Amino acid sequence: MLKKTDKVLIIKHGALGDLIQSDGVLRDIREHFSDSEISLLTSPAYAALMRRCPHIDRVLTDPRASWWQWHQQRQMLAALAQEGFSRIIDLQNSDRTRLYQHWGLKNQHWISRGQGPEPESGLKGQVALLKQTGIPVEHAFYPDVSWMSANVAHLLPDGLGQSPFVALIPGCSAAHPEKRWPYYPQLAYALIAHGFEVVNILGPDEMELADDLPGFTPALEHGLLNWFELAGLLQKASFVIGNDTGPSHLASCLGRPGLALFGGETSVARAEIRRGEFRALKVNDLLQLSVETVMAAVLPRLPAPNLRPARPVPLSSY
Repeated sequence: MLKKTDKVLIIKHGALGDLIQSDGVLRDIREHFSDSEISLLTSPAYAALMRRCPHIDRVLTDPRASWWQWHQQRQMLAALAQEGFSRIIDLQNSDRTRLYQHWGLKNQHWISRGQGPEPESGLKGQVALLKQTGIPVEHAFYPDVSWMSANVAHLLPDGLGQSPFVALIPGCSAAHPEKRWPYYPQLAYALIAHGFEVVNILGPDEMELADDLPGFTPALEHGLLNWFELAGLLQKASFVIGNDTGPSHLASCLGRPGLALFGGETSVARAEIRRGEFRALKVNDLLQLSVETVMAAVLPRLPAPNLRPARPVPLSSY
């Protein structure tokens, strides 16, 4: 039985979509160890985000130094060992965390999945770990990251926040260009022609896309969005269309209706992005996915557009 003085460490380095999807898992752990201090070890890039998570008491950072910088890594592991954690829950399940378990923190009590059969998805693997440990699974498949949403009224032009708008997420990590559907400008023109406002969500790897995108792009007016502004904008959207990328997962975990576009290189089942009214459209080749096909998938699900004349769409847009 854990005491109030007991300390639990959860390891989850990232990435963004994986962290957001783990919200329900973190809540289940929090409720099971309600009297314990719960710390999260994560990547420095996500420290500010996870400090707002209501299921976590402390956030520690792991720079994940290269192995040739082992001295730096050993210092971090020594500091963790001195914390006196009652148990360590490994949600990352990586080669690195297995090395931590068997070398740097081998005298700690670990809860980990090990190297058994590969689960259908990372989230299902985490759920299996909870069940294996005897932690009741109530929230794991129902993440709710509404705690991330900031007030974004100042980021939207007058009137835009009060009318239905469609948020487009045309980018993704620069490391995965194959996940980008290339026809978001044409999709934006088509949506505008049907009377919808369009808001383009761009990250640091995607600003070069802004020149071709009609609609409103907050990052051009206000600079890059932080995590909480991003969540606030997605929370206000009537519908979200995006690639297989972190902000699309965020929209899904915010309970927004939407559609994620998947090519042949990624698995919808493994991504665990489908929940509620957020769905996925998978094709073998994103280059062959037409604007007409995407419009046919989303138009029946969109709210009534603004009552205004449709704008002409340039002939080159399709």
